[in-house]
Amino acid sequence: MLVEKNVPLQPYNTFHIVAKAHSLVRVTSEDDVQTVISDPELGPAQKFVLGGGSNIVLTGDVKPVVLKVEVMGRRLVEETSKAFIVEAGAGENWHDFVTWTLEQGYPGLENMALIPGTVGASPVQNVGAYGAELQDRIESLDAVDLRNGQMFTLNAAQCAFGYRDSVFKHASSGASEDGSNRQALGLKDRALITRVRFRLPKPWKAVLGYADLDRKMAESGVSAPSAQQIYQWICDIRRAKLPDPQVIGNAGSFFKNPTVTQDQCDDIIAREPKIVHYHLADGSVKLAAGWLIDACGWKGKSVGQAGVYERQALVLVNRGAGTDGNGATGGEVMTLAKAIQTSVYERFGIRLEPEPVVV
Repeated sequence: MLVEKNVPLQPYNTFHIVAKAHSLVRVTSEDDVQTVISDPELGPAQKFVLGGGSNIVLTGDVKPVVLKVEVMGRRLVEETSKAFIVEAGAGENWHDFVTWTLEQGYPGLENMALIPGTVGASPVQNVGAYGAELQDRIESLDAVDLRNGQMFTLNAAQCAFGYRDSVFKHASSGASEDGSNRQALGLKDRALITRVRFRLPKPWKAVLGYADLDRKMAESGVSAPSAQQIYQWICDIRRAKLPDPQVIGNAGSFFKNPTVTQDQCDDIIAREPKIVHYHLADGSVKLAAGWLIDACGWKGKSVGQAGVYERQALVLVNRGAGTDGNGATGGEVMTLAKAIQTSVYERFGIRLEPEPVVV
């Protein structure tokens, strides 16, 4: 096992924020995790699991031992009359994996194309886009308990998925030490996901209904698009709206779309008739956070080198090159985020919740 010291993390976070890991270990298998846990120095140390770095804001050097997940591999586990079961290592790039499933003839993830990050991080955040969410496609996942090295498997229900939420984002309440009843305990900072399996239903059914997709259908004259067509449309839509992290540092959507009651929505509509909103099956209403931020005049504004993207107010960006240390700091990003939260609350009475993990 190689323990790397003072490792620059700028290449490993999509915001391109300059920071270092005091210690970093690359995890390519479950055995690597066991080796770390059994090590007399690393075992007791606090640990930070790093995937693609697409959902973090680094506010300084990282003192916990960084476990850089690089478990690779893609395979068809099983095909039944009702579904394809496919598996990917946690270190696989999410978009590359989605592309591979379609190339192999396993549709079902196309609406989530071009979401940044790794496969292993996708259940943590319960990623989703354009009407599809990971919770609707996940079969199960394998993980290692970082406290005792115990390997375990969770099904979709045990992951306790919510909107951009899961059991991996909630801390333990301090119950049993044997690793049982994980769903009730919470697995924040405790689990390292190694592999994820997905259930892609047969026959395939298109997930449509978003305005951007409706526009693409109208423009192309295609009323019954294939999975590959939807995939291409999603890629085109996202590239037109969102900055490429390899060119402009960012962490994708910075805030969750808030959910309110119908009465709250009616009250806001009375004051702001143009507010973008979506009715959910449970009777609640999801508001477009980007619209709220834009309405407060933040699009294109900056704090230091941290700014609000000109084409999509939901995305905060690093306006500096970053490679020479002159880019945005994590502190600037969070100062900007808090100023936006204050503006939205003062105007709409709604508290925006950030998506990224602040380290």
